[in-house]
Amino acid sequence: MAINDMTYDRNLCDLSRSNLLAFVKFTMPEYSIGWVHREICARLMKFYVDVVHKRSPRLILTMPPRHGKSEIVSRRFPAWSFGLNPDINIISASYATDLARRMSRDVQKIMDSYYYSRVFPDVFLSKSPFANSRVKKIRNADIFEIIRGNGSYRGAGVGTGITGMGCDILNIDDPLKDRKSAESPNVRDAIYDWYTSTAYTRLAPGGGVLLTLTRWHEDDLAGRLLEKMAANDGDSWEIINYPAIAEEDERHRKKGEPLHPERYDIEALMRIKKAVGSYEWEALYQQHPSSKAGSIFKKDWFRTYYVLPKVFDFMIQSWDFTFDDTAASDNVAGTVWGVVNGNIYLLDCICRQMDFTEQLREMRRMTNKWPEAITKVVEAKANGPAIINTLSREIPGIIPFMPQGSKTARAYAVSSTFESGNVFVPDKSICPWVEEYLLELTRFPTAKHDDRVDSTTQAILHINERISKNILWE
Repeated sequence: MAINDMTYDRNLCDLSRSNLLAFVKFTMPEYSIGWVHREICARLMKFYVDVVHKRSPRLILTMPPRHGKSEIVSRRFPAWSFGLNPDINIISASYATDLARRMSRDVQKIMDSYYYSRVFPDVFLSKSPFANSRVKKIRNADIFEIIRGNGSYRGAGVGTGITGMGCDILNIDDPLKDRKSAESPNVRDAIYDWYTSTAYTRLAPGGGVLLTLTRWHEDDLAGRLLEKMAANDGDSWEIINYPAIAEEDERHRKKGEPLHPERYDIEALMRIKKAVGSYEWEALYQQHPSSKAGSIFKKDWFRTYYVLPKVFDFMIQSWDFTFDDTAASDNVAGTVWGVVNGNIYLLDCICRQMDFTEQLREMRRMTNKWPEAITKVVEAKANGPAIINTLSREIPGIIPFMPQGSKTARAYAVSSTFESGNVFVPDKSICPWVEEYLLELTRFPTAKHDDRVDSTTQAILHINERISKNILWE
């Protein structure tokens, strides 16, 4: 080895103790590194620091298949973390126990390697060629413990028991195996139940959760966690999506450029897209899982506003009521809309379970908040007729709406209004609830809930009828 090479080798070794990317390069020189891997390493280093400071980090990384995510996240990162802190505890799970065991063995091989011993000479495992200690620690395919430390690693299949062991880092790598599993509601329910009732309860105070996956389904584990976050009913997640082909200009690449051209250039990705079909491509490679039937409302159809027009031609409320507030009941959804020059603005939205009294109270509140919305369109089903009878003398402008056709048919009937770019929604910086609203509409008709969809379609149907009849003023 030349002197310059020896100097580079020594410097890279020294840097590896504090830099995950350098550690990856040093312990796996053949690894093909692109900008995306540099960015992932930087995010994982921040994640580690947040765990050390007990900040309870929550990170979701979505990425196409065969782009190197597991090598960094589930193999190199745990080994590097043990080198920095031999007392850290890690649970790493994947869709199958066999895969979790392979990951565990791979982490052990890294920690047994000559390169690792140069970076972290005082951190090793039982039966390691570099271990001089007589202390006996557990080491098998499922669990291993760190000599001269209290740290441990547990590999587990999603759905298996992991009681009796806590963790500072809970790493879940691809909880779904394949399309068949992804399309099974029972499998998706089982994964979520395992996460909430088993895996999550193993976290130490301030511990971090790292979910790395390829998106198979809109209702996968990531989808459910994001839905909870949007409803302010769960943890706050940092979400990093890496589509195979950029859909807009990004920091490191332009629209239309590949994620990791060193491995998959644009021609290779186009061949994959042709082979797997648009449904799998959008889910697995672009991280946009959707209904097999295709979502009716496309996300790029919605235009965004930051400032509202000073005056509207007219404004309306639209309500989809339900019978009760039991756990099995639908949500109540109410939306407020303003119309000017043929453009339609979503002004407000509420959606949650309510009993009859709460439904009355919310309609009164919305009426006081938006007095210009004189027309109130109320679906004449469920509690709608009772609401109309109770409030019609108190609140003027209530109009019963009798839905015609199926929910899907009504959605298709108004879809052209959205596709034409005539519907504006607030930016999330103004109204955070818009994220949950857009999730529901763009996932319809396979999303769990469709109450906002019902409120929206009946509103647009009413608005379009008024515009067609030139009834532009109350």
